[in-house]
Amino acid sequence: MSNDPVWPDELFTDLDRTGPVPLYFQISSRLERAIREGIIPAGARLVNEIEISKRLGLSRPTVRRAIQELVDKGLLVRRRGIGTQVVQARVSRPVELTSLHEDLSRGGHNPSTKVLSFEHIPADCEIADHLGVPVDTQVTRIRRVRYADGTPMAILVNLLPPEFSDITIEDLTSQGLYELLRSRGVTMKVANQAIGARRAHGDEHELLDVPKGSPVLTMDRVAFDQGGKPVEAGHHCYQPDLYSFQTTLVSR
Repeated sequence: MSNDPVWPDELFTDLDRTGPVPLYFQISSRLERAIREGIIPAGARLVNEIEISKRLGLSRPTVRRAIQELVDKGLLVRRRGIGTQVVQARVSRPVELTSLHEDLSRGGHNPSTKVLSFEHIPADCEIADHLGVPVDTQVTRIRRVRYADGTPMAILVNLLPPEFSDITIEDLTSQGLYELLRSRGVTMKVANQAIGARRAHGDEHELLDVPKGSPVLTMDRVAFDQGGKPVEAGHHCYQPDLYSFQTTLVSR
C-alpha cells in the first residue's frame, strides 16, 4: 500500500449544500461507508483537513467536525507526525496461554518483530523470584516491538532462565517466543497473569506511534512448565485502540 495520503473525491461530488442534512454529517457518513467497505483501506492516511476543505469547498470547522465523528467512533485516529489514519482492524486476544505471535497468525494477521535489545543480565531480587533462580544468576532479557500487518501493536519485555541462553536474535525475529520454547521441549502448562493499564513512558510512545503520555494496556505474566518450573516472565504493553483481551466468565 502506498504511503501517499488519500481522499476519495468521487464520493463527495453530489453533496447536498442546501438541504436539511448537515454537511459535516454527509461527509462523515460517506467517509464511514468508504472505510467499512474497504474503499479506503486500514492503515491509509487521509489528506489533511486544509486540503479536504479546498477540495470540497467547505470551511475547515465543518471538515474537522466530520473527521472527529469518525475519530469518536474509533474508525480514524490522529497520530503526531503522521496525520489522520484509518484504524487497523482491532486484535481481540483470548486470555489463554498463547503467544502474541500465535494469536496474530491465527487471526489472519501478518506478525513481524523488531528486537530492540537482547542481553544477559544478573537477576535482581524481583527477577530471581519470578524465574525461581538465585539472585545474580545470569538471565536473558529481551525487548521487542511486535507488529501486525506493519503496524506497531505491542512492546514485549521477556526474561528467560539460564537454560534458554542459546536463543538468538535471529530466532526471535522469525518465530514466536513460545514456539521457540516448545522446540526446546518445554510444555507450558499454567501462568500467573495480571492485566492493567497505565500511561506510556520512556520511548514507548515513539515505538507504538502514539502521542506522549497516551494510555496503554499492560500484561504481566509468569509461565510455568508441567513440573511447575518458571520458564518465562514478561511485561508487555499494547496499543489500546488496536488491542483488547477477551475472556469468558462462569458463575460458580
